[in-house]
Amino acid sequence: MSSEQLLEQLRRDVVTGIFVAGEKLPIDVLRQRYGAGLSPLREVLNRLAATGLIEQLPQRGFRVPALTRADLEDVASLRIELETRALRDALIHGDDHWLDEVMACLYRLKRTPLRPDADVEQWEMCHRAFHLALIGACPSPWRRRFVGVLYDQFDRYRRAAPERPDLRDTLDAHHEQLATLAERRQVEEAVALLERHIQLSFEVALDCLPHSA
Repeated sequence: MSSEQLLEQLRRDVVTGIFVAGEKLPIDVLRQRYGAGLSPLREVLNRLAATGLIEQLPQRGFRVPALTRADLEDVASLRIELETRALRDALIHGDDHWLDEVMACLYRLKRTPLRPDADVEQWEMCHRAFHLALIGACPSPWRRRFVGVLYDQFDRYRRAAPERPDLRDTLDAHHEQLATLAERRQVEEAVALLERHIQLSFEVALDCLPHSA
């Protein structure tokens, strides 16, 4: 397994909750799980710690950060701020190649079922790819990078929460509406819808927390 493959697998295992909030990540356990050498594993852990997806404890190794309402609110607020700005810039600067990628990601997302008996992880990968494709024409690499980091942080909460069937259809419909607005270059409408989409997802994610968190 290459360092990049190891990074992606460990990132995914943290986001999906394979390693739960507050859990320590002993080096020996990780080496056995991933069949990785000490040096590449430490490199990957340090890279993930730099994004905040895991925490480095002084002289005590690494752990998965706790889930708290204050953190979720901060992540959601920043995601709205940065992702809507990135979408605005993408709609202004995006070319036909960008739009083709958005539509291709939407097609794959719609073709991937989200059912209890289906491969949920496949849908999640398509979902992430669609959101990142929407901002793919944003000319700021740093903005795109930070949006990706915030998306993963937000997803730790959303994926730990129980399903909300009352909101699922609305959230799914937003994806096609966002792609249509992007195609028409309706900037203000797309930005407003994306903000509403993230806010609704925030309401879903809140359900992973006890009321006192």
